[in-house]
Amino acid sequence: MARNILMSSLENASFNILIQILFRCITFIINAWVIRNVGHEILGIMNVRLLLLESTILFLSREPFNRACLGRTDGFGWSHLINQIWLSVPISSLLSIVFVYIWLNWLPLGNPEHAYQYTFGCWSVAFSCVLELCSANLALVAQHFCFIKLKVVLDTLHIFVRTLLFLSIIIYDRSLALIAFSIAQVGSIFVVVLSYYIFFYWYVKNKPLYAKGALKSQLIPDAVLHKLYENMDDFQFTSIQEFLPKYLGSISTTFNKKLSTLTFSFAKQGFVKQLLTEGEKYVMSMSPVMTFSEQATYDVVNNLGSLAARFVFRPIEDSSYFYFTQMVSRDLPLHKQDQNKIQESCAVLSNVCKTVSSIGLIVLVFGQSYSHTLLLLYGGEAFVAGGLPVQLLRSHCLAIVLLAINGVTECYSFATMTSSQLNSYNYLMVIFSVSFLVLSYCLTYIFGPIGFIISNCINMFARIMHSIHFIRNKYKDTEYKPLNGLLVGKIFLSTLFIAGFVCKISEIRLFPSFILLHILVGGIMLLCVLIAWGYENRELVVKMHRKIMNKEEKLSVD
Repeated sequence: MARNILMSSLENASFNILIQILFRCITFIINAWVIRNVGHEILGIMNVRLLLLESTILFLSREPFNRACLGRTDGFGWSHLINQIWLSVPISSLLSIVFVYIWLNWLPLGNPEHAYQYTFGCWSVAFSCVLELCSANLALVAQHFCFIKLKVVLDTLHIFVRTLLFLSIIIYDRSLALIAFSIAQVGSIFVVVLSYYIFFYWYVKNKPLYAKGALKSQLIPDAVLHKLYENMDDFQFTSIQEFLPKYLGSISTTFNKKLSTLTFSFAKQGFVKQLLTEGEKYVMSMSPVMTFSEQATYDVVNNLGSLAARFVFRPIEDSSYFYFTQMVSRDLPLHKQDQNKIQESCAVLSNVCKTVSSIGLIVLVFGQSYSHTLLLLYGGEAFVAGGLPVQLLRSHCLAIVLLAINGVTECYSFATMTSSQLNSYNYLMVIFSVSFLVLSYCLTYIFGPIGFIISNCINMFARIMHSIHFIRNKYKDTEYKPLNGLLVGKIFLSTLFIAGFVCKISEIRLFPSFILLHILVGGIMLLCVLIAWGYENRELVVKMHRKIMNKEEKLSVD
């Protein structure tokens, strides 16, 4: 098999980022429209309760089989893999019945007027999960044989169909918002599943024709056909029926024991992972303190606040992690490694810490004066009327500072820890996460939705302290002080303080009557802050400018 797995993985990651950006943009637009025209409560039921049901069923029934079957297939035949992954369909059916019962009977709904639509929504989401797993076999084959663009096309089609169905129904009758959500969910999944089967039926049928050089298409260029079929000698499927489960004479021959054991191991990990990943929403759903309106408000503010993490901090963390793994050895003490690399990596860590800390502080200071402005433009006057969204976003700005610092320090720790240290930290992470869930549940009773942000800040602060302790121990016998980058400059801090004061006066005097002027004042103050930061860190700015110019010169020469 001559397919380039590394390039396919990188291509897949790149396309996934683009799809996520597209999905987030469309979701933000729809949420803004729903907030303005339908209401917070409906948005809370859709974005928290129903999507949590979908995430729970799909993760627990799909993730273990995917992770077990996506490894090397040398020890397993495709018949075993197909039979194994089809087990996700009956398992998802069983889980759907259990979780729909819990969602309908154990989790409080609040407003009885939405009871019928909520019930319809729960069963529709459960059915869409089972339906989606009917194409899990084809998704597995597509990923194994690197049909990257197929997944991109179908993901885009899914977003388009779901958006079209939802908006078509809700514009016709706004009182049918949950019905529209449910129909859009089932309809878009049906289209994707059908598209998978149509594509592979066409692909398998025409593969022999391509081998003979007799395949011609007026719709698909020859270059595309060649790329679809090249290096596919190990694609053994000759009929669409081979993608369906098949009894091989006995249970032991139908299902591979090693593969089943591997799946069960991933299932145990998956349960803990799902609890930790969606723990915040589980606490929200179980807590009688938060109404659906407050849940929707928190979800919208959390998504807005996490934009910086997704599009700014995450790329910095990913690039830094790769860099540190190449420069610093996990298993050797620093004094036994190449000192030039250690000095450079120390300088990079210090500069990255200073950069993300500065970005976080800018968000914190400007967020106090412009949270109200942003939310007013996004959700309208009705959305910000109670004051809760503004309080949440202002509080979330503090979480962004801690998120920025935690991301970089933790990324360096993960990149340089030994295997034993990583294993110990995994157990510590479980303790942090469980503590976060308990703390969140308690603090919501005291502070309401803001309790989630407080508990998140406490959790991240604890993780930062652990990472700082690790980094200090690593460099304690050296002359390097990489954590000094967390101490931003005095000129920058002074300018930032003045800018925050001016923007607060602007909010009191100009907002909301002169909102554009208020935004202009913020833009001018932000420019002053950036100039102050650039002046104080001029060596770093010059160095980055030279690197960018050198890169552009190399590209122009090539």
